[in-house]
Amino acid sequence: MLSYRHAFHAGNHADMLKHFVLYLTLDYFNRKDKPYWYIDTHSGAGLYDLSGGEAQKVGEYKRGFSLLIQAESLPEPLNSFKGRLKSILPQSNLYCGSPWLAQAMTRPSDKLRLFELHPTDYQHLQHNMQEARLGKRGLISQSDGYQGLIALLPPPTRRAVVLIDPPYEEKQDYARVINTLKAAQKRFASGCYLLWYPCLSREESRKLPEQLKKLSPEHYLHTELHVHAPRSDGFGMHGSGMFILNPPYILAQQLQDTLPALTKLLAQDDQARFVLDYRE
Repeated sequence: MLSYRHAFHAGNHADMLKHFVLYLTLDYFNRKDKPYWYIDTHSGAGLYDLSGGEAQKVGEYKRGFSLLIQAESLPEPLNSFKGRLKSILPQSNLYCGSPWLAQAMTRPSDKLRLFELHPTDYQHLQHNMQEARLGKRGLISQSDGYQGLIALLPPPTRRAVVLIDPPYEEKQDYARVINTLKAAQKRFASGCYLLWYPCLSREESRKLPEQLKKLSPEHYLHTELHVHAPRSDGFGMHGSGMFILNPPYILAQQLQDTLPALTKLLAQDDQARFVLDYRE
């Protein structure tokens, strides 16, 4: 199924959590001179026009990115994340996908490997990465990101940040992320793996965190941001989560200091809350 288009949801509350965690992780990796690889299994288009028809149809960015940009007196490093987004976006009506954020934060010695299966988004991604002058340090592939990731491991640098961000349109995506992470760990146990998932009422979504904890029971970070209570009819995404294997050691404290403010900022009712669970 190739029906999912992130352009309808760009800049929403899930992007705020996902990209904030990615920002903190890349910033940590940049503290060492050693180069690393960034691998994105579901890259999307790279950049999104918030004034375009897709984004305007549902307007999810108005309860996400717009609130962040307008916010004042944010704690660090949430304020730094806001500043970085403003500095890397070519126009005020645009919002970035994870590849755009990653290309802006990685250094000339670092490599990017981007996968996108949707033909239209793949074309957009190619164009946007050309605009970013990614050059020879980046490769873009219109292929299955799960398979592509495994084929790349271990990277020559022995350092990598991997983002796995499927749409979860199909139930088998939940099993595929588990199986992919198992296979990735066998090839490259020390990699930093970031997995995004939606918080839904469906059983597969609710059970996923506990299944992920079994992959690395002593070294993980699990966080969720719920912006409202689950709907009575059981439909819709009331939040999202990030599960990180081999997280940066400072990430837990950074999130502890900032998630209360981010939750308050993005809350849509009085049931908004965050989850933060980790083992070091």
